[in-house]
Amino acid sequence: MSWRSETPEDATPPDEALPPRSRPVRDWLSRNRTVLLALVTWVVFAAVAYTTYRITGDIRYKDILHALEATTWTDILIAGFFTVVSFVLLAGYDVNALRHLGKQANLVQVGMIAFSAYAIGNTVGFGPLSAGAVRYRGYSRLGLSGEQIAGVIAFVTLSFGLGLTVTTALAALVAADQVAGFAGLTPQMLRLLSAALLLALTVAAVILWRSDGWLRPHMPRPGIALGQLAITAADLMVCATVLWVLLPQDLEVSWISFVIIYAIAIGLGVLSHVPAGLGVLEAVILTTLGGSTGTDALLGSLVLYRVIYHVVPLLIAVVVVAWTEALEAFHSPRLEWAERMGTLLAPSLLGSLAVICGVMLIFSSVIPAREANLVWLAGYVPALLIEGAHFLSSLIGLVLFVAARGLTQRLDGAYWLTLGAASAAFLFTFVKALAPYEAVMLAALIGFLLLSRPLFDRPALLFSQTLTPPWIAGIATVAISAITILLFVQKDVAYSHDLWWQFEISAEAPRGLRALLGVVVLSALIAIRSLLQPSRPEPGMPDEAELQKALAIVEGQDMGEANLVRMRDKSLIFSDAGDAFLMYAVQGQSWISLFGPIGAPRAQAELIWRFIETARAKGGRPVFYQVPPSLLPLCADAGLRGLKLGERAVVDLEAMDLQSSQWAEQRQALRKGERMGLAFELLEPADLGPILDELQQVSDAWLAHHDTREKGFALGRFERDYVAEQPVAVLRAEGRIVAFATVMQTGTKAEATLDLMRFARSAPPGSMDVLLCNLLVEMKRQGFRSFNLGMAPLSGITAHQAAPFWNHLGQSVFEHGERFYNFRGLRSFKAKYRPDWQSRYLVTPGGVSPLAALVDVTLLIGGGLRGVMRK
Repeated sequence: MSWRSETPEDATPPDEALPPRSRPVRDWLSRNRTVLLALVTWVVFAAVAYTTYRITGDIRYKDILHALEATTWTDILIAGFFTVVSFVLLAGYDVNALRHLGKQANLVQVGMIAFSAYAIGNTVGFGPLSAGAVRYRGYSRLGLSGEQIAGVIAFVTLSFGLGLTVTTALAALVAADQVAGFAGLTPQMLRLLSAALLLALTVAAVILWRSDGWLRPHMPRPGIALGQLAITAADLMVCATVLWVLLPQDLEVSWISFVIIYAIAIGLGVLSHVPAGLGVLEAVILTTLGGSTGTDALLGSLVLYRVIYHVVPLLIAVVVVAWTEALEAFHSPRLEWAERMGTLLAPSLLGSLAVICGVMLIFSSVIPAREANLVWLAGYVPALLIEGAHFLSSLIGLVLFVAARGLTQRLDGAYWLTLGAASAAFLFTFVKALAPYEAVMLAALIGFLLLSRPLFDRPALLFSQTLTPPWIAGIATVAISAITILLFVQKDVAYSHDLWWQFEISAEAPRGLRALLGVVVLSALIAIRSLLQPSRPEPGMPDEAELQKALAIVEGQDMGEANLVRMRDKSLIFSDAGDAFLMYAVQGQSWISLFGPIGAPRAQAELIWRFIETARAKGGRPVFYQVPPSLLPLCADAGLRGLKLGERAVVDLEAMDLQSSQWAEQRQALRKGERMGLAFELLEPADLGPILDELQQVSDAWLAHHDTREKGFALGRFERDYVAEQPVAVLRAEGRIVAFATVMQTGTKAEATLDLMRFARSAPPGSMDVLLCNLLVEMKRQGFRSFNLGMAPLSGITAHQAAPFWNHLGQSVFEHGERFYNFRGLRSFKAKYRPDWQSRYLVTPGGVSPLAALVDVTLLIGGGLRGVMRK
């Protein structure tokens, strides 16, 4: 048997059910889905920008300024009030999600996490700055497991989608006469479609609530579901009201009709994957309401809405987090939770603020400055300096946008680049046009960066990393937006080649053209560098020097399983100080780390981040296999989730007493071995040479008898060089070896563990217990403190009603999967030795199915599909 085998090796990957010709297409789509999604996002946004430009053909920039000035402070304050109400309701999503999971948490803490998550998600909306990463970081510090946090995110996402659908359908039933024309339908047809959709959703919900299927445990209780639906409906109406109060008074559309239009616009924005739905909301509102009032007034209202509902909450969130960072100076025990939350959320919020400031600088470079400010500046500042400050500010905006990615990853290089760029841009605001709002935003970014300096402690080069397709798509979105704004603002200026060479204070179009050219050229260079950057070589196996370096680290730490690095079938990443390493292998799209970082605890966070970045740079998904609970917070900080795999059995050798009644069964096994004439011996590596042939014969016979083949990655193989490097416990009968086990241990003597354990067919019954009991006694005699019996897969997984689907699946397989693997029998065998059970986890990115990652792990251990099918 393979003692430490811990995966259901007979599992068949789901893609085997696909027709052979469909698999290459599916694999290609799977490999390139991120790039394809980025391209689709870029194309959608380009189409939206073009549509918006055509709709506003008769509108002039000055008309929008007049519309903004016509908005009263009363309307702005009312919109601000409804924004506060909206974010309070949004926090209700998280509260309901925790209720569904049966969890209680401090409402202030939940509100802080939810507010920060929505401030980022609503404003930036893509990838590394997403709300999901904020929830993982925040809720992990409140004691929620990876499965529970994933449940919160799934609940929030699903309930928003369903709530949006139900609310829109209900509103359409009420106001079909008013909105049917916008949809190109008759009122009767719109009512029929809405009623059919509501009926279908109701029937589906009733069936799921009354059924006993696998999805039933994940359904929220009717009270929670109805409460969540009410929150979603209220939030949608409140959000629509924020924009509604800013719209011109002569709008000939009722409030309920506008709520429906707003809901449709929000839904299309979500489906477009454009960051924050930028342009999609504007295009839908202008298309549907453009004939009811002035388009210039609509555009002014939309601009104010973006500022009030998106930018201001983000600034408030950053202020709150910066305040919690400042609390550290007071060391107030009552506010320790706030300090922890601030530490976790600050990088994401500061990254979002850097994005906003960068976009602001780029857009301001193509929008005319106040003429009075320019005339006043011309009396004190040379025109060439004004031109240079204007041009450089636009480039600094792009630098801030790119550096934001590094801020979310806590890179010290990104910190200093952002601080320097923001400081330069702050000075330029006084030179280019006396821009007070830009100066305030940049000053806020600088101040919050200075307060948060200790958080950015990862020594890594920002530009050594390749930008991912979503970030390149984000840069393209900003560039397209700037082009659209310039064309709109300067639509009355006749283009000529002479514009490029006009350097006059009053010449706004030439100044905007040059700034836009600089942004486009620099954006293209950044994108081309990322796309054409030499591909990182595929991970190779360590050479002898690297292996010896890793073994020196293994010898000085406490985990015996780390000796699997001796297999030489895994690639290595070392910490900068050389005091820790991480071993991994690649299977399909999964880059799989075994156990996580090994060595000095201070290097763990850096190695986790480096592994994640390396995997993503190659288009792979980072996966951590058999991770201990102590690493889950670090993984959560990187936006990953942990799902329980099972429990490993660890025997406390210091407490083991074979003379006590609790160990009577093991004491009898030792006596039985003596009566059968079985002789135990633990051989050191120097003594193995003469018996390797005999060990090989036992191993080959065992493999043939069980009709299986050697495994790898998380399990050892019988390879002479590998076996000869570690102690081997042998059991002899009449001088012949009838059983053996390889032993992994370290110099700290904190733990020893087994790897291979194989028997000849001639071994007497009970030889397994005889060998193991003798080995436990010998390890105790040598001073080892514990003995690791390996993992019992899928054991110890709870599956209460509110537990995530993974738990229910794992428990079901554990209870009913005996035909595939001896799950319960293996746990029962190990339980005889009275071990402590220690949880182990599979850690994956938030959007990745753990089943897909586990299939890749199974294939990697089994040596491919053929090895899995042969057990």
